[in-house]
Amino acid sequence: MHKRHFLSAMLSVGLATMSGMAQAQDNTFKVGLILPMSGPFASTGKQLESAARLYMAQHGDMVAGRKVVLVVKDDTGSPEVTKRIAQELVVNEKVHVLAGFGLTPLAMATAPVATQSKTPMVVMAAATSIVTEASPYIVRTSFTVPQVVVTLADWASKNNIKRVVSLVTDYAPGIDSEKYFNQRFIANGGVVVETLRVPLRSPDFAPFLQRVRDAKPDALFTFVPAGVGSALMKQFSERGLDKAGIRLIAEGSVTDDDIINSMGEVAVGVVSAHHYSAAHKSPLNKKFVDAFGKANGGARPNFMAVGAYDGMRVIYEAAKATKGQGGDALLNAMKGQVFESPRGQIYIDAQTRDVVQSIYIRRVERIGDQLWNQEIETVTDVKDIGKSR
Repeated sequence: MHKRHFLSAMLSVGLATMSGMAQAQDNTFKVGLILPMSGPFASTGKQLESAARLYMAQHGDMVAGRKVVLVVKDDTGSPEVTKRIAQELVVNEKVHVLAGFGLTPLAMATAPVATQSKTPMVVMAAATSIVTEASPYIVRTSFTVPQVVVTLADWASKNNIKRVVSLVTDYAPGIDSEKYFNQRFIANGGVVVETLRVPLRSPDFAPFLQRVRDAKPDALFTFVPAGVGSALMKQFSERGLDKAGIRLIAEGSVTDDDIINSMGEVAVGVVSAHHYSAAHKSPLNKKFVDAFGKANGGARPNFMAVGAYDGMRVIYEAAKATKGQGGDALLNAMKGQVFESPRGQIYIDAQTRDVVQSIYIRRVERIGDQLWNQEIETVTDVKDIGKSR
């Protein structure tokens, strides 16, 4: 045991030393962007990469006298592949920052690598509450599920929803969604009739939605990962839940801006909570949405994109403050940043390294020939309730 601990400690020192020496000798500033670029979550990777490249196009590829190099790697959505890539980026590429992480299991797999090598790790997408607790080198620029679903539970309780069925994807963010929504909804006097969990890969919602219809709740509360909402909406309509008078309320990934126009009329009126909508009314967001569309064939940025765009901002500003240094100095310069994002005002909590931001209640509305998540209520300065348990 002592020998194993000694070898582990030596590996940690070796990773940190090798990375630091190479960074000091090189005049580049490398960001290792690890994304699911193929497989079922490829749309997530595309949004993240596109937004990171947009930030660089707008702000240049030089920071603190160093050339910023974005090293993009496809993790295929596999935690084992993600960890191996992270190790290679630290040891071989000598990156200053690890970034991306489209799903919670991918971020969790990489956390030990960040800790051992003392490499700041910017989580631009993964949203389970515990992610930032997995390594002291993690900074998050996306959101946390508890921030969103607790806000939605409060809205539901005030809007004549008394009985719900909870349906979530069976992995960490889904379980967080179920836990924190149900806890708050019950605390507010509501009743959770049934809790259902759907497999992460190749989900078939039909039998679960039939159970929802049979339970006859006021509303279905649901969470599914970005990109899966279209299938859920289609089957919600096919099973006649909308015609049965069952309302659909959702964590915002369900009505993802990237795919909402493919959902059709069944999506109109769906209420969700999230930290971003492409319809957010601010000059900065209009500029962001327009620029993203021009650079990506008219595509609309979603919440993944804004997490990556702001993540690059955090990295750039920290690199400026440290004159291109990595390690602890770079990490400390990321903590406490306060700035205006396309989503609104946000800041990185210096203690938790998590993002604090406004959460919006949105309703899907048709404007012209397109569907948009229109913001109807705002709750400001929302922290992750999961950190205060």
